[in-house]
Amino acid sequence: MAKNEKEPKNKGSFPPNLTPKKGKPKFSFYWIYAILAVIFIAIQYFNYTSPVKEISWPRLERMLEKQDVQKILVVNNEKAEIFIKKEKIMTDTAYTEFNKKGIGTSTSQDPQYYYQIGSEDIFNTLLKDTRDTLIVRMVRQGIPISQVDEFNKQYPYPPDNTKRKDVFGDILSYLIPIAILIGAWFLIMRFMSRGGGGAGGQIFNIGKSKAQLFDKDTSVSVTFNDVAGLEEAKVEVMEIVDFLKNPGKYTQLGGKIPKGALLVGPPGTGKTLLAKAVAGEAKVPFFSISGSDFVEMFVGVGASRVRDLFRQAKEKAPCIIFIDEIDAVGRARGRNQITGANDERENTLNQLLTEMDGFATNAGVIILAATNRADVLDRALMRAGRFDRQIYIELPDLGERKAIFKVHLKPLKLDTEVDVDFLARQTPGFSGADIANVCNESALIAARKDKKIIQKQDFMDAIDRIIGGLEKRSKIISAHEKRVIAYHESGHAAISWLLEHAPPLVKVTIVPRGKALGAAWYLPEERQITTFEQMYDEITAAVGGRASEAVFFGKVSTGALNDLEKVTKQAYAMVVYFGLNEAIGNISYYDSTGQTEFSFQKPFSEKTAEIIDQEVRKIVESAYKRAKKLIAEHKDQLERLAKVLLEKEVIFREDLEHIFGKRPFDKEEEKLLPMSDLAASKPAPKRTSKPKPKPKKESNG
Repeated sequence: MAKNEKEPKNKGSFPPNLTPKKGKPKFSFYWIYAILAVIFIAIQYFNYTSPVKEISWPRLERMLEKQDVQKILVVNNEKAEIFIKKEKIMTDTAYTEFNKKGIGTSTSQDPQYYYQIGSEDIFNTLLKDTRDTLIVRMVRQGIPISQVDEFNKQYPYPPDNTKRKDVFGDILSYLIPIAILIGAWFLIMRFMSRGGGGAGGQIFNIGKSKAQLFDKDTSVSVTFNDVAGLEEAKVEVMEIVDFLKNPGKYTQLGGKIPKGALLVGPPGTGKTLLAKAVAGEAKVPFFSISGSDFVEMFVGVGASRVRDLFRQAKEKAPCIIFIDEIDAVGRARGRNQITGANDERENTLNQLLTEMDGFATNAGVIILAATNRADVLDRALMRAGRFDRQIYIELPDLGERKAIFKVHLKPLKLDTEVDVDFLARQTPGFSGADIANVCNESALIAARKDKKIIQKQDFMDAIDRIIGGLEKRSKIISAHEKRVIAYHESGHAAISWLLEHAPPLVKVTIVPRGKALGAAWYLPEERQITTFEQMYDEITAAVGGRASEAVFFGKVSTGALNDLEKVTKQAYAMVVYFGLNEAIGNISYYDSTGQTEFSFQKPFSEKTAEIIDQEVRKIVESAYKRAKKLIAEHKDQLERLAKVLLEKEVIFREDLEHIFGKRPFDKEEEKLLPMSDLAASKPAPKRTSKPKPKPKKESNG
């Protein structure tokens, strides 16, 4: 590599202070395991290749008969070592192998064989009996008495005895079990600390912070230009970045830097991406950690990690600490009714509160945190001086969705007909993550069809795929069930078309998709507040499918499960939360703090609960009767629509205009939208659950 070329920066997961240095291999406990294994194998090898061989008693008896044995030495009453006469080793071919190895020479003191004795007394008896038998045989053969006496003197009986200590073996017998226990302990603790063991993953570092450090050696390439939308949020965050870059601009006026900023918003809206952009723009040390990394099964570990994190941050100040999903450790204290159940988590939170704004100050350390459950956070964590500002990141509006689409469409090969404005209008309620998924899914669909470019229809199919799931045209549905589904979906489409505040229809299909047997897509109005009339029209349109079944078939099916679930929750919210019911009045039982989540009592009396049930039932039944009345008034038109749906399986807005005429409630900008051959999106489509073989008859109400 040339000197003027820059070496690639380390973008891995190791912070610089934990990155192994070149030329010095990092120590690993696996080395110890490998060394112990090599020693054990070597011991086994040397024992196996030992020149001293074990023999049986018959062979030893033959050696005694041939007078080849010079000496027998009984060691520790366990085995008998057999020494062969040196002249026999030099002359007898049976012992040539010992002569070649240098055993049996004048300098060798090792035995040639050993015999494993069971009992010393029995072994001595065998030797004595063998000697007596050989002497009797020699006498009978007429061998001179002098030779018999000489044989008796040289015969190794009684054998010599000795006590011998195997120092190396005794040491191993003590050390090996201890080494196995220690190794097992280290291995178990390593596995335990791997999931929450801190830096290096070792047991001695279990209380260390697991924060990932980004600085000049491990920079982040994401900038604010990569974060589309979120303009208001970027202004507040960029102010923090600007303070770190130009502190004099604010301090000369007496201002102080905010100690913390909390990013709050639904999932997928770009909170973590915005934090990455801060890391890329600030050019100061940036610590990134998840809230769950503080939580550990060991007592005191969470608080220890908090202390270690802020200690590192103070050493590198000015710097930024980013805690993702802070609700994992920052939940309100005292919520759990079981005493002691959350002591460890609460201790960790207490330490975090102290470090953020306690007796000691943290000059130059800014805390960024992200959560989508701000309602469950502890109030002490949310006060000024800890998180001075809360940055709310909502779902993107039309203009922000357009900007997000432009970012994610850059790497794609698009057809010239793909219109960003059109895609942004067809994805209301989509988060940034959803839009990224749409772009990626459209590329996969185009590749599946062997296309060279991504066309408009691929994006429409991707939106349908994300909302409703894959089409299941191979699913077997009877003719009667298909007819019921067609009239059900036609009821939804007709009621939504005839009511002013119901979302206008975009597309209806009776092709099974995901878990739904049929679905309808609508283009809801993007509004911030909702009136009773708007919610009532939406409930009426939701029960329109069941009302259509009741009018045309005289009975209802289980296909309205999803609709009934939706309208029940919506009617309950109207009565209990929004104060849109005259019987209950201008009262809301909604608890924004989330404390009633752990309460066993309702915030209203039993009598009020009965009134609530009655009012919810009145709203739903009233909407159901209204839907049946509208369907009866337009029965012929709805029947024509259902027949078209049975024929085509998919119908669009133009089909409703052809049958019902222009929708008088549409705004001018909505009329300009192209509605053919498209699929709209969120909120989720009205799904028709699979009817049972024998649907339970219900009252038409």
